[in-house]
Amino acid sequence: MPRLVVAAPSSGSGKTTVATGLMAAFAERGLAVSPHKAGPDYIDPGYHALATGRPGRNLDAFMCGPELVAPLFAHGAAGCDLAVVEGVMGLYDGAAGRGELASTAQVAKLLRAPVVLVVDASSQSRSVAALVHGFASFDPQVRLGGVILNKVGSDRHEVMLREALEEAGMPVLGVLRRAPQVATPSRHLGLVPVAERHTDALAAVAALAEQVRAGCDLDALMALARTAPPLSCDPWSPHAAPSGLEAAGTGRSPGRGGAPHGRPVVAVAGGAAFTFSYAEHAELLTAAGAEVVTFDPLRDEALPEGTAGLVIGGGFPEVYAPELSANEALRGAVAAFAAAGGPVAAECAGLLYLARSLDGKPMCGVLDADARMSERLTLGYREAVAVSDSSLAAAGTRLRGHEFHRTVIEPGAGAAPAWGFTHPERRVEGFVRQGVHASYLHTHWAAEPSVARRFTEAAAAWTSAVRDAAAARP
Repeated sequence: MPRLVVAAPSSGSGKTTVATGLMAAFAERGLAVSPHKAGPDYIDPGYHALATGRPGRNLDAFMCGPELVAPLFAHGAAGCDLAVVEGVMGLYDGAAGRGELASTAQVAKLLRAPVVLVVDASSQSRSVAALVHGFASFDPQVRLGGVILNKVGSDRHEVMLREALEEAGMPVLGVLRRAPQVATPSRHLGLVPVAERHTDALAAVAALAEQVRAGCDLDALMALARTAPPLSCDPWSPHAAPSGLEAAGTGRSPGRGGAPHGRPVVAVAGGAAFTFSYAEHAELLTAAGAEVVTFDPLRDEALPEGTAGLVIGGGFPEVYAPELSANEALRGAVAAFAAAGGPVAAECAGLLYLARSLDGKPMCGVLDADARMSERLTLGYREAVAVSDSSLAAAGTRLRGHEFHRTVIEPGAGAAPAWGFTHPERRVEGFVRQGVHASYLHTHWAAEPSVARRFTEAAAAWTSAVRDAAAARP
């Protein structure tokens, strides 16, 4: 699999611009391009998916473990002609206090992939050679194959930069001039997701492709990608772990589910307010025996027919609080489903949606808690252990995840908390109540497939209980 890792000395250098532009430019050549993102970020993969027509996938060595990085990559890249991996932060930046763990450099080494360094050259000339030399020599196992210069000011500036890098023996694979018209809007958690600006995002991706096509040597970049050696691993598969309700140890056959063909319906929140999701979650639920159906809490006034489980992931409910609140019919349906004991898995935005209120606007009222925006950004990796048995995890289950929000919820934990954090600080967080598991913690289920199996099992069991109760009524 030809592959490249797009990295940078620091955040803000232009990784997303270059990586997305490369994906789109190669896709326009008729290549099947597999898009990947190092780290936990949900937003950039949305732009990658728009550029390639394939799901953007994350490669996170902290949440999933280094041993799963190459298998997850191989799973996502199956059948493609080229894979492009956008890095996270600076090339060597990783989980705080953990050395190279979860850094772009570690991902590049695990994938045995050449690295293209995107350098913001706007305030330097010959010094660029010293900068690039340092990054190339810091870790001999990281193979820096060339540089793309970003934000170059003029022809003269370009000549000085090229001369300096030629002296250092580093190939220049592209030069991009300042192009503010291609910039994508940002807000408190990064770029505005594709789902909120689809038409404008399409235009931005097309402009990025044009900019990269004009400024980069695509043939040289493809030649560099082809120097990546074979990976000696089997692709990850959602079916590799025991799948289906009987395999999960329930003793029930999939025929007891709620869908017409015997699979319990798991409704997954989507739309502009709930855009944060890892592609592997739906794949794992499907492999475990669920029928995954997406719904939009901004537009749909009822849960999908036959809903037996409800997954509400991350996103920006704070941006859409008035619209979410105005959809009283769906709020009532969610509250009724939870009150009846239906299994609900909510992460971050989902936690806020289940609260009594968000910034003073009524939400679903499933939790006796109120949420509001905060000026403080909560961001970082977490090590967690499940405190309470729930539809998502048995007490004692250990997972790694991350927090990423500018909101607070009061209280921060219920009588039965969801998680106990063991690193970097010790505290309990989240809520477990009947079938509900709600928390700020984002997790990647590929690291612990039993989560999807347990949730699907709970959905099937709930459906069976509802049917049995209905049959018992005179």
